[in-house]
This record gives sequence, C-alpha cells and structure tokens, in this order.
Amino acid sequence: MCLAIPGKIISIDGEDPLTKTGRVSFGGVVKTVSLAYVPDVQAGDYVVVHVGFALSKIDEDAARETLADLQQMANLS
Repeated sequence: MCLAIPGKIISIDGEDPLTKTGRVSFGGVVKTVSLAYVPDVQAGDYVVVHVGFALSKIDEDAARETLADLQQMANLS
C-alpha cells in the first residue's frame, strides 16, 4: 500500500522548475522533497508528498485533518 503524507513547505531552493526542492515539515520531521510537480507553491503552503515528490497543493484544513487521522491510526497500534 502506498501513502502520501501532507506537509508544510518551510523553504524553497532553486529556480529551475525541474530541479526545485523544498524543505517540508511533517509534524516536526523535516525532509527535502522535489517540487517539480508543483512549481507554483510557496513557503507556507501545504503539499501532499509521496516518495520524495510533492504531488499537489492542499489547503491547511485538509492537511491538519489528514495528519490528525494518521495520528489516530498510529495510536490504535
């Protein structure tokens, strides 16, 4: 099963849309991800990330709801 996780863009590096990356926070864990599929995002935006690639921009409420749902699933274990 594959899972895409929402995260908040902290900063963006690069100008070339194909090599642009961003530092994305996933509830405090910060990773560098490719922004090639979402060239118009800005720092502060929320994105859905799968295997190191931001796939789409989402609104903050949807991101927080998904993160809360994932936390609830983790607590069931």
